[in-house]
Amino acid sequence: MKDIRECSDPVMRGSMAALQRAAEEARRIAIQTGTELITMREGKICKLSPEEIAKLPPIVESTPDSQRTTGP
Repeated sequence: MKDIRECSDPVMRGSMAALQRAAEEARRIAIQTGTELITMREGKICKLSPEEIAKLPPIVESTPDSQRTTGP
């Protein structure tokens, strides 16, 4: 399977980074609002509490956009 970052379409190339940013934002909002997050782990659907979410390692963008800085 071809790596999406090697796609000739610039929109497709940026889609993985966009999904990773969206996942980080979902985590941030879930922690902020005290909401569980539904996710897939090892092929099973599970709920993560805000405390569990806070312990997760950050999602690292796999594109040059990872050098971006964002506000709080």
